[in-house]
Amino acid sequence: MTREYRKKITLCFALPILFTFLMAQIINTEEKSHTILFTGDIMLDRGVRQMVEEYGKNDYTFPFLNIKEVLKEGDIVFGNLESVISDKGHDVGGLYSFRADPQAMEGLSYAGFDIVSLANNHAFDYTREAFEDTMQRLRKSGILYTGAGFDKKEAHSPATISLDDTRVGFLGYTEFLFPYAVATEERSGITDFTVENMRKDIEKAKKEVDVLVVTFHYGDEYEKKPNTRQKEVSRKAIDYGADIVIGHHPHVTQPVENYNGGYIAYSLGNFIFDQYFSEETMRGFILKAKIENKEITGIEKIRYRLNEHYQPKVVE
Repeated sequence: MTREYRKKITLCFALPILFTFLMAQIINTEEKSHTILFTGDIMLDRGVRQMVEEYGKNDYTFPFLNIKEVLKEGDIVFGNLESVISDKGHDVGGLYSFRADPQAMEGLSYAGFDIVSLANNHAFDYTREAFEDTMQRLRKSGILYTGAGFDKKEAHSPATISLDDTRVGFLGYTEFLFPYAVATEERSGITDFTVENMRKDIEKAKKEVDVLVVTFHYGDEYEKKPNTRQKEVSRKAIDYGADIVIGHHPHVTQPVENYNGGYIAYSLGNFIFDQYFSEETMRGFILKAKIENKEITGIEKIRYRLNEHYQPKVVE
């Protein structure tokens, strides 16, 4: 075999390998895009529980059946969990107290939720025992939580999720604070919300993550516009370094705005809830955020309506 012939054979084998290597390098250098889907208030007790029992045969995937395919589009799916999920504790006697059946956790897993906020005014409806049980059940189900923890350090630290080389962090707060519900160094609870505490949390979190989400449980129920306090704390959160603010509690939708390079969604409305008394409380939207090059590059509303069984379904 001549030297030139050997060179030709070597070249024939080498070119495909070289081509494959170069293509792999090109693909690896291309930035992938990712999607976060944000949903509003989720309450899996009371009327929702009744619908699951009567029409869903006690299967807690029932509330999410009409929206599951949409949620599959999210690399991260977030919601505000407004009912503890536990069989422990007792009703503390609030006007509205929510405690969902432990089987409800299967519904969250089925729907694809990766993280929920626990910083809201219903976190302690059934005492600290049910609150801690909820966190433990979320952990076992592989669902993260934010705005709460078994101590102050955990509550005020960001819950983080990695999307390839992009780290996304979540911090959660509520303006409806009760002293016994606030986490301390020795006690479980929710975040102690002050503007100064929020500033410290955000500045620390931004050193650890690429994209920072701050969620708030705030505002006035059934009001279609944010109040002055909502605007103030949301804009401060962006000024301190948050990339997007997600609001809940009003049970109706409120505007979305672009502020100082970040996004603020003041209220996404109800996602799974039994407030059938108005058209506004039976509608909401999922906020879809696109991440490219380690930053949020755009948002989109996905509107839905709750049917008579409190199941959300996308509408045009």
